[in-house]
Amino acid sequence: MSQGQQTFKLHLQLQDDSYWLGDLKLCRLLLMNDTQFPWFVLVPRITEISEVYQLPADIQQLCWQESNLLSLAIMQLFQGDKLNIAALGNVVPQLHIHHVVRYTTDICWPAPIWGKYPMQEYQQSEVVKIQQALRNSLPFEQMNQL
Repeated sequence: MSQGQQTFKLHLQLQDDSYWLGDLKLCRLLLMNDTQFPWFVLVPRITEISEVYQLPADIQQLCWQESNLLSLAIMQLFQGDKLNIAALGNVVPQLHIHHVVRYTTDICWPAPIWGKYPMQEYQQSEVVKIQQALRNSLPFEQMNQL
């Protein structure tokens, strides 16, 4: 897509804490390795960007379109009560947008999830099931082979 994408590198913290599910036109889709919440992250594959406003207007629009597609897909798949979307960047400076499906019965409700409880890791088979379920809902350009 752009010169910045040719040198794109995912921040080490995101690599360590998530599974790569696949790439959309602009963003890499990650599943956070925490079974307590259906928690996904979109990372625009553009280097040295930490805020959405730093993206050109057409790329911002594509970013929000992909966020909307992901939102629709995960709310349909997980039947949540609420969807939290946030681009915090306080710990990881690389632009990334969290999409967390919330339930009124989850362990943190109604508080934010950040840093409340240790992450509960997925089994590989669970990640594969989630990826396969999303395969039909999202326009992946490249899928990770799990």
